Amino acid sequence: MAGAGVALFALVGASAPNHNTLRAPVTWLRLPAMAGTVSQTVTTTAVVLSCWGALGMLKAHERGWRPDARLLYKLGALTALAVANLTPVGSSDTASYAAYGRIAELGGDPYVTTPARLGGAYAHLVSAAWQRTPSVYGPVATWWQGAAAFIGQERPWLTIWALMLANAAVFVGTGYVLLRTADDPVRAGLLWTVNPLLIGVLVAGGHLDTLVAGLAVCALHVARRTTRWHHDLIVGGLVGLACGVKISACLFGVGLAWPLLRTGAWRPAARQACAAALTLVALYGAYGAHALDPLSAASRLVSTPSLWAVFDRFGTAVLGPRAAAATVSVLWPVVMLALAWLLRRAAVAQTPAVGALPFALAFAWILSAPWSMPWYTALAWATAALFSPGRATRYLTVTTAVLAMSHNSGGHGWTW
Repeated sequence: MAGAGVALFALVGASAPNHNTLRAPVTWLRLPAMAGTVSQTVTTTAVVLSCWGALGMLKAHERGWRPDARLLYKLGALTALAVANLTPVGSSDTASYAAYGRIAELGGDPYVTTPARLGGAYAHLVSAAWQRTPSVYGPVATWWQGAAAFIGQERPWLTIWALMLANAAVFVGTGYVLLRTADDPVRAGLLWTVNPLLIGVLVAGGHLDTLVAGLAVCALHVARRTTRWHHDLIVGGLVGLACGVKISACLFGVGLAWPLLRTGAWRPAARQACAAALTLVALYGAYGAHALDPLSAASRLVSTPSLWAVFDRFGTAVLGPRAAAATVSVLWPVVMLALAWLLRRAAVAQTPAVGALPFALAFAWILSAPWSMPWYTALAWATAALFSPGRATRYLTVTTAVLAMSHNSGGHGWTW
């Protein structure tokens, strides 16, 4: 079922161009475009099969299935690299990445200049909903996107292709680190490298969350083996870089620091926090504090499925839009902390705090945040692959699948 799910993701990428996104010119595989309804049905089926396949492999592993971890890695690496050569599936975010990269490559400021103001071929690919939205990603993401745009120049398809290949390389590299450092390399391979949901959501979607997860895995590897003061600085620097991709990675930094504070290890926690803060200040210093402004508008977004979507609808009618938004912004962090506490309590006793708490916070954020997308689960999957959080992995699998079926723009065909 896992293999069939990945095959259907690849079929959509080869025959149904993603909404508002040019496809890469793959000369060895160009299938006729599907009708929108057919493509949507195939993508939904791919998500369902991938979910069942992932759950089945986890269950088999619990019952004693022990495939060769190196074989799993090679199979996953080849699959990821193949999928990366197809059209982005499930989201048009790669078009926005390319537009922001083009703005930066031309010397502009993507935190001020929107894709609509950029104009041209790049702006034409961006979804109408994001045409007038400046970048909400960090400086590291902007430089990553700018490097791809430098390669693509006036050819958006080449920029998108470069982003897809670079994202797949990070996915494969993260899988290699997990293979070498995870408590159970076989389980890590099943949860990351050959996980059909992640291949379909992260690799086929080309999302930046892969980079955040890769940096987090490296930080966790150093944190669990830290013996000297400079190791803390490395951990903090990696956390700062992850926050420089997406600011939400700050939760990961909190998850690393909290166990140190509880045990009285103030100095290591302070070194990590200072290194992360200095790294982040240096990164945002390249653009200025205004680079954080777009995050304010993004923080007020509410997605479905979400309890906050229901609250937002009725709360707006009763309290007004401003009061409803303020109420949500106060309540959802409280719900997140409560869920994180429950997830931490439910983790198996052998799971070290350095892994359990980052997982609990990452998963609780996905469940409680007003705006949540399937690719946001990358950080939770990466930490779960390093350590075993218990039954919560199954809930993470189902959550990822539900979000993937709810947020899927991969089957709408051409729009130009």
